[in-house]
Amino acid sequence: MNGNTPLSDGIRLTQFAKHGGCAAKIGPDTLSRVLERLPKFSDPSLLVGFETSDDAAVYKVADDIAVIQTLDFFTPVVDDPYTFGQVAAANALSDVYAMGGEPKIALNIVEFPGELDPDILGEILRGGADKVHEAGAVLVGGHSIQDDVPKYGLSVTGFVHPDKIYKNYGCREGDVLILTKQLGSGIVNTAVKAQMASEESAREVIRVMTTLNRKAKETAQKYNVHACTDVTGFGLLGHCSEMASASGAQIRINVGDVAYMHGVKEYAQMGLVPGGAYRNRKHVAPLLDTGNLDVTGEDMGGPDEVWLDLLCDPQTSGGLLLAVPEEEAGNMLEEFARIGMETEVSVVGKVLKSGSGNGRICLRKGK
Repeated sequence: MNGNTPLSDGIRLTQFAKHGGCAAKIGPDTLSRVLERLPKFSDPSLLVGFETSDDAAVYKVADDIAVIQTLDFFTPVVDDPYTFGQVAAANALSDVYAMGGEPKIALNIVEFPGELDPDILGEILRGGADKVHEAGAVLVGGHSIQDDVPKYGLSVTGFVHPDKIYKNYGCREGDVLILTKQLGSGIVNTAVKAQMASEESAREVIRVMTTLNRKAKETAQKYNVHACTDVTGFGLLGHCSEMASASGAQIRINVGDVAYMHGVKEYAQMGLVPGGAYRNRKHVAPLLDTGNLDVTGEDMGGPDEVWLDLLCDPQTSGGLLLAVPEEEAGNMLEEFARIGMETEVSVVGKVLKSGSGNGRICLRKGK
C-alpha cells in the first residue's frame, strides 16, 4: 500500500529539507561532545541509560518487566506523505526491537508548515498509524507545532523482561555479525532526490525502509544474542564502532559479504553520497584498520573509497545488527530464509577479540 493520492501531486516533501531521514542526524562527534556535558543520572532501576549510546532507555518496574522508552523523528526522506509516515514510524519502532522488546504505546511527534494542505499531514499520520498497528502497538495521541520544515516521528514505549534485554555491547570472541537489511538507503535516496535512481532501486529502498524489524527480532530472540543494535544514521561502521568500543572488541567487517541495495555502488561512484557519510567516516577513522583491504579491481567493482562510503552511509530504518555465537548463526540464518524475510539478510563479519583493550574495526575483502 502507498500514498499516491492526488493531494501529493506537485508537492515534493524532500524539497523542504536539506537533509532527509536519519541523514539529518547531528554528527556523532558533535553529539558525543554535547552529551559529555550532561549530568550523570543514577538509579538502581535504570538498566540502560545513554552512557553507551544504546538505542533506547530501559527502566525496571518489576522482577519480570522493564519499560523501554525511545523517541525518534526526522525530516522527509521520500516525497509521498503516506510513505514518509510509514518510514518514520518503522524507524522509531525499530529502537524497541533493537533492545529485544515489544512496542506497546506510541505518541506522534509532528512539525508541519501552516501553508501546506492539512490533508498532507493527515496522510503522514495515516502512514505512521498503519505501522504502529502492524507492530501490535496502540497510538494514543501526540504533540504538534508549526514549523517551516515538515518533521514526523514517534515516542514509543515498549516492554521487555529484565533478563532478556539486548544491548549494543557484550559481543564475545567468535561471535558472527548478522545484518537483517541490505545497506544503501542514504545513497539511494540521494539518487532518487537527484532523479538519477532506477525504478528498481527506488522500489527497493521504500520496501526496506518501511519493513518493520519485528520479524527479525522475533526470530533472533529464539537464539543467544550477545549484542544488538539497529543500523541507522551513523551507518554500519558507526554503529559497529559503538559496539566495539563498549565491548572492548576487535570486529572484522567483510565488505564483500555485506548485502547492498541495487545500484548503490554505481551511485556512490557517481558522487551521490549524503554529507552524513563523511561525518561518519571522520568519527570512525580512529578505530579503523584497512591495512589488508584490497577491494580494487573488477571483482569488487570499485576503489576502496566507494566501499567506505557504503559502510558509512547513514541508513534510515535500517536492519538489526546481531552478534550471535558461531554455533547458532547457521540455524538463525536458516530460519530467516525459511520464514521469508522481506529484506536481505547477510553475514557481515565476526568478533575477533572482546573484553579487553580499545575497540577496533578491521575491514577485509571477504572471508
